[in-house]
Amino acid sequence: MATRCGPLTWDSPPPEAEVRWVYQPVEVQYPDGAWELGRISAWWTDAAGDEWCLLRTVPAGTSPRWLRYDPESVRLLPTTGI
Repeated sequence: MATRCGPLTWDSPPPEAEVRWVYQPVEVQYPDGAWELGRISAWWTDAAGDEWCLLRTVPAGTSPRWLRYDPESVRLLPTTGI
């Protein structure tokens, strides 16, 4: 896997061959306790074994950004079987 110095950015994404593209609805909880819906469109695991996700929130419409995945603040929602 590639070695990274500093945070991932949209201008400096992980190597394409290591990215797993998905469509995963999520709920994002902010430090103030507010919740917002969002979508993960890709996953990447760095050399240290940390998982990163390409996250966009709606309806605010933030640009997709790479964030270290935190299951306590980003809850995966079911995509089938509801």
